[in-house]
Amino acid sequence: MSRIKSEKIFNKALKYLPGGVNSPVRSFREIGICPPVIARAEGAYLYDVDDNAYLDFCNSWGVHILGHGYPSVLETVKRSLNDGFSYGACSEIEVRMAERVISSFLSMEKVRFVSSGTEAVMSAIRLARAFTGRKKIIKFDGCYHGHSDSLLVNAGSGVSHLPQSSSKGVLSEFVEHTISLPFNDESAIGETFKRYGKDIAAVIVEPIPANMGLILPDEDFLRFLKHLTKSNKALLILDEVITGFRLCNGGVQSLYRVKPDITTLGKIIGGGFPVGAFGARAEIMDMLAPLGSVYQAGTLSGNPIALGAGLAVLTKLSESGFHNNLNAKALNFYEKLEPVLKKHGASLAYSGSMFTIFMRENAPSNYSEAKTSDSKKFADFYIKLLNKGIYLSPSQFETNFVSEVMTEKELDSFIEKASSIKI
Repeated sequence: MSRIKSEKIFNKALKYLPGGVNSPVRSFREIGICPPVIARAEGAYLYDVDDNAYLDFCNSWGVHILGHGYPSVLETVKRSLNDGFSYGACSEIEVRMAERVISSFLSMEKVRFVSSGTEAVMSAIRLARAFTGRKKIIKFDGCYHGHSDSLLVNAGSGVSHLPQSSSKGVLSEFVEHTISLPFNDESAIGETFKRYGKDIAAVIVEPIPANMGLILPDEDFLRFLKHLTKSNKALLILDEVITGFRLCNGGVQSLYRVKPDITTLGKIIGGGFPVGAFGARAEIMDMLAPLGSVYQAGTLSGNPIALGAGLAVLTKLSESGFHNNLNAKALNFYEKLEPVLKKHGASLAYSGSMFTIFMRENAPSNYSEAKTSDSKKFADFYIKLLNKGIYLSPSQFETNFVSEVMTEKELDSFIEKASSIKI
């Protein structure tokens, strides 16, 4: 597979963009090759500037649950464009979208829309500290909550390959009140609450972590977090930026029957446009300006194009049996894929339409185990699949996604190509 045009464009990008990209993992540095430069996307496929087609399991990092350019979403966007791109004022679509989100998440009474998942989490942390009057935040190793300073501590995603999983330029003063603990370790978090309980404002967690690869929570872990935070008058923040509307309409919290104090959302709710959201019960949300003294604002917050696209997606997702059908299709795919991966000495972690291929014999249960995966072997596997027209998320520590538009024949083609590879 030739990517001559991609290489030419990317080499030019290196001159003008740091690392040639606007988000680090896109650079394919972990894979060790020049990334394909994408020209367009349609349905289940990406097409690069060299006219190569790729069956897309990255789906813009989990955004496109319906596939690229889904007809009803595309038509909504076209209509919305005729009404203006951005108002900087109130619009009805904000109310309609808020109603739809709140009707899906029982933990929310009010919601605020922002422009990214990072912004949603940053605002949720500020709100939690204001509501409790406390400073400390607990997060979990390998969980990524965006690139705000206070949460770049043992983070996952694009910083998983860094020695400390953090970032230069983040002052120690910014993270001195952030405690990062092993995921799924009830003992560690219990001891931390015994020591710092009266100072802990909130625990934030990806309910199903997807940024150290996909890791499943132990059966009672999320309920344990809820019990511990409630009994210590701290807040529980579930970061459902990736999982919100992915596995079901009510998020992971509805599957595990856990009611968080604050929820953050993103990805799917923008339909492919920049968006984020955070919501909670009214007494928490009413601390936000203009009602309260917690300031948060954004020029493009509640953008009508993004929310229109998002509402079109959620309308499709609300159809009877949507998630059951998607998850069943994905499960059928996994059952065929697992024995193939086993022959390669790899394992599969999955939940609903989300999955990660780990280059280790058994799927990990925390970040320390995930980091023992063979990244070089993953890169070899990745390159060989890419050259056969399969586009996975370009990192061992990311998650992949089955979209609604993918057919059984297309999913079987992945398995056939994976079977033919030698690594």
